Amino acid sequence: MADSARAGVPGRAGAEKPGLFLPLLTDIRVAAMLGLGFAQGMPFLLVYATQSAWLVQAQVPLATIGLMSELTIAYKLKFLWAPFLDRHDAPLLGRLLGRRRGWIVTSQILVALALAGVAFGDPAHWLAWTVVFSLALGFAGATQDIVIDGWRISAAAPERQALMSSWAEIGFRIGNLAAGAGALYLSDLYGWRVAYLCMAALMAPGMVAAWLAPEPPMPVPSPAGFRETVWAPIRDLLARLGPLAWPVLLLVAGFRMPGYVSNAMAIPLFKELGFSNTDIATVTKLFGFWIALGGTFLASAVIPRIGITGSLLIGTVVASASHLALAFLAWHGGAGGEAFWVFTLSVGIDGFAYAFASIVLITYMSRLSATEHAASQYALLTSLCALPGSLLAGFSGFVIEATGFAWFFVGTSLIGVPVALLAVYVARHHGPVEERSAAA
Repeated sequence: MADSARAGVPGRAGAEKPGLFLPLLTDIRVAAMLGLGFAQGMPFLLVYATQSAWLVQAQVPLATIGLMSELTIAYKLKFLWAPFLDRHDAPLLGRLLGRRRGWIVTSQILVALALAGVAFGDPAHWLAWTVVFSLALGFAGATQDIVIDGWRISAAAPERQALMSSWAEIGFRIGNLAAGAGALYLSDLYGWRVAYLCMAALMAPGMVAAWLAPEPPMPVPSPAGFRETVWAPIRDLLARLGPLAWPVLLLVAGFRMPGYVSNAMAIPLFKELGFSNTDIATVTKLFGFWIALGGTFLASAVIPRIGITGSLLIGTVVASASHLALAFLAWHGGAGGEAFWVFTLSVGIDGFAYAFASIVLITYMSRLSATEHAASQYALLTSLCALPGSLLAGFSGFVIEATGFAWFFVGTSLIGVPVALLAVYVARHHGPVEERSAAA
């Protein structure tokens, strides 16, 4: 990263504080990151993953449910409007809170409104209503991701990104717990409308975190037209990556592809095997939360010791191989929803590997992003990471109808083989991320 990208950002020159927990008490940026991560963890599941249980209950055809995973398309296309969030303030709140925080709070308000809209839908009788508000929820949630990720990268030094990413992921997992287990429990007790309205109310802690977060210094952007606004972050990224640009970008594109395809059909598998919403919430969210924390802590310890490219190789191998646990669960059959511990073990293996790989990838993409283009470049990288797998996930229901769940999850595991080979290539040639990190 250029020196100018580092100038004026708090913590750039300071020494790294020891441990994972002490900075939470001594650095307001880390504490704010926990709350902002919680807000990030809310909308994505509620666009499709949690809602897929509602769709199954509403007897929406499985092929249609698979296609509705494309409602998360905004998360894959967010790079299209991210450059404008880097350059322009939010209406009304931008002047009061600053560019990053103004957009954060604005997007959070839009998320809450979209969740309320989904709550008053009925997919069994008016699927179009659910589709429209879920699509709006996806765009609001993707915008929130753009500006929170931009704030995280701008507010902390490259060598602190593993720490910030870890707390972002912990907050994200807590948000997932609320949007997953919380929503499923509430749906069993009070119905889906109450569940989604409660999720809208739970955006409030994220708004508080945004108000408390320090606004990072932002460089004054030079005047630019539409084309230059969009192209400048891409040009900068490609120039800094140099000859390894295409291998690195292909690695980012493929790294989470197996996970995106697999996740689209995980809850339909659990429902097909006879597990209740409460069972799913308990295992995937309550138990899964602690499993995910274990994967997060392990990644935060491994990355500084073996380097980011070595961690990428481990991450892609374990994350892809973990889908075999879901294949085993499908072959086992779940005993009509009675094989609770087989269910727990299978989901635990998959969740631990997913959490480890997520921290590795977040840290890697954060280090690739320059501060002055933080929102744009990170959004571009996350879109690149998500789009291929998301597009494939849309056909997952058709694949399962032809092959069954077990062979489907074996197939998602095998997708990771060429990605692992690419990770070996990048690790051997040492990307600029390793060089920059060593020089920091």
